[in-house]
Amino acid sequence: MGSLDGRVAIVTGAGRGIGASISRMFAQQGARLVLNDLGAGPDGSGGDTSPAEAIAREINDLGGQAVSDAGDIADTATGRRLVELALENYGQLDVVVNVAGILRDKMIFNLPEEDWDAVIRVHLRGHFSTIKPAAAYWRQQRNPEGHYRIINFTSDSALQGSPGQPNYAAAKMGIIGLTASLANGLARYGVTANAIAPGAATRLTATVPDDKKLGEDPAAEELMSPDNIAPIVTYLAGTESGWLSGRTLGASGYDVRLWNNPEVVETVSSDGPWDLADLGEKLTKSFRPKADGLHPSIFMAQLPR
Repeated sequence: MGSLDGRVAIVTGAGRGIGASISRMFAQQGARLVLNDLGAGPDGSGGDTSPAEAIAREINDLGGQAVSDAGDIADTATGRRLVELALENYGQLDVVVNVAGILRDKMIFNLPEEDWDAVIRVHLRGHFSTIKPAAAYWRQQRNPEGHYRIINFTSDSALQGSPGQPNYAAAKMGIIGLTASLANGLARYGVTANAIAPGAATRLTATVPDDKKLGEDPAAEELMSPDNIAPIVTYLAGTESGWLSGRTLGASGYDVRLWNNPEVVETVSSDGPWDLADLGEKLTKSFRPKADGLHPSIFMAQLPR
């Protein structure tokens, strides 16, 4: 008996990298799958049906159940179709995993608006594309014990402010807000929603210039395998994870981390409308000891010295 026996999942970005690793482990644990991958390049250009078809064929050849789709996940018609494929082929839908993404990295002053729009579209509309029809289906079920799962993908780029990825960081932080909203809005329908910030060697990380990489050890190939992200996603997809919702988790190598939710760390107050000098004095006294300068980040080494 696998931990996902009897469950049906949609996985986007399923043809390669983290998505493919998740798809394989889901199948090993008994899930029936709808696998989506446009087969585009890391920047979102082009398209190829073979990555989605290949991972579905691999799973089916090993005795699992998977169907593939090569549509553009940022097209909402694709998201609706994936939900329909799950219901037509398997009669239900339990899990949505949104992995698909692209990169178009530039500093903000060099970033073309089309590169901003493309990255926002794939990441944010790509999540919306699957989540809206899935949520509508789960709402129709009226089953607060349904153990339905949304698993989104964010990034350390958002959480820690990668300087050369303003479009990607904005999209990925938007996914954190989206996840929190989903967790609160869909809990009554038996749905949990969580986000994962992964650290793994993939086609996307391979596009980062050598002088901007964060010092990964080339010998640590096994440690940075996308396969190491799959276990936490598989746990979240199961029926035992219902206690966890609205959270952001980090996963890389053999570590899984729980990020804190944003919280107020200090407050200053006035008896009436602020006097500017009084405000400045109170901010300097109360906020500056906790917020002087840039927030510590793994990306500090990328900043000019």
